[in-house]
Amino acid sequence: MSQDAFRLVSPSGDETRLPVRSGTTGPDVVDISDLYRDLGVFTYDPGFVATGSCSSDITFIDGENGVLLYRGYPVEQLAAHSSFIEVAYLLLYGELPTAAALEEFDNIIRRHTMLNEGMLRFFNGFRYDAHPMAVLSAVVGSMSAYYHDTLDASDPEHRDIFAHRILAKLPTIAAAAYKLSIGQPFMYPRNDLNYCENLLHMLFAVPAEDYEIDPIAAEALDLLFILHADHEQNCSTSTVRMAGSSGANPYSAIAAGISALWGPAHGGANEAVLKMLEEIGDAKNISKFVAKAKDRDDPFRLMGFGHRVYKSFDPRAKIIREMCHKVLANLGRVDTPMFDLALELEQVALKDDYFIEKNLYPNVDFYSGIIYRALQIPTTMFTVMFALGRSVGWTAHWQEMIIDPTGKISRPRQLYTGAPQRDYVPIEERKLRERRANHSL
Repeated sequence: MSQDAFRLVSPSGDETRLPVRSGTTGPDVVDISDLYRDLGVFTYDPGFVATGSCSSDITFIDGENGVLLYRGYPVEQLAAHSSFIEVAYLLLYGELPTAAALEEFDNIIRRHTMLNEGMLRFFNGFRYDAHPMAVLSAVVGSMSAYYHDTLDASDPEHRDIFAHRILAKLPTIAAAAYKLSIGQPFMYPRNDLNYCENLLHMLFAVPAEDYEIDPIAAEALDLLFILHADHEQNCSTSTVRMAGSSGANPYSAIAAGISALWGPAHGGANEAVLKMLEEIGDAKNISKFVAKAKDRDDPFRLMGFGHRVYKSFDPRAKIIREMCHKVLANLGRVDTPMFDLALELEQVALKDDYFIEKNLYPNVDFYSGIIYRALQIPTTMFTVMFALGRSVGWTAHWQEMIIDPTGKISRPRQLYTGAPQRDYVPIEERKLRERRANHSL
């Protein structure tokens, strides 16, 4: 091994040199793109947990030290000083906007929130009890039928139009899916409201009376969207890249990402937190359930603690924890049993040696589910809210993938463990063999 390459020798004596490539920060990667050509072997990495699927300059995670950077900016700084719309601009265009650019971008998003009336009629085709994530993925997938004149991915203007439409219209689609589920009339967006205010208006306002937007609720949603905006090559983002690599239209790629996010192992974690709290039921049961979580032979797991990537702490959890307490205090729900239970469980986990030794700190999902419940957003909408924030990350990665001159269609390989090559046996001969086998019995 040299400083810039690994020397690899196969059992047959063939050898190759695997270049080592370095990024701006983080671990180096070994370039194995010529491995099959040179040695006739693939690598094996289920779940791609040690495989770099692409090069990207959007987001960086240091899981050992609890670092999350968007375009080089620590998420803590963006959460403290920025807005979701500004973070969206940053992720899409690579730099923080000037005041004029931010105002223009914000105005564009506000003016693109309305849906084509034909799309609104599309909602009437769903059952009243359809899951909002099913509606969201279906309607987003249908957008290519309404905006087919701006689907040229090689055209920078078309890519911009797509980015603006996804960011602007997804909250409108999400709110319409929610209104469908509760049998209320759809509320049109308002251009005088900012991104999160508009979402709250479309979710909770009704035509019969005025709706007063809670500024703390809007602030909490804005923060959650910032923290969920991107998270490197996660399952749904990789799905968007993979679908988009085939040349599929970007709305189809985003719909694929939404479907991937719907999985309980990905976007459903905050919903699982509330189900866990309901199972625990009362603060007096915490010690019993903590003991169950420590028991290796017990299938019970405390949801919302620890993270697959972060081995020390989830930097987003530290930020959202303060907002969680702020929301609960503002809404006067600190005496509600579930929230009392969640706060007490949080304190146990922060002080218990078992959790500390294993770095099982509360993660962003633990707090986000509590906030959504406090804002009276139903559990079925939790993953939809996640999708609203993550949509800008998906879009940024799709754009980056499209303009990458080295990009190829995604085509993972496999370790085949099925039957070896064999000859087809005609059905009559199979029948004959079956009769002989039965006769021998």
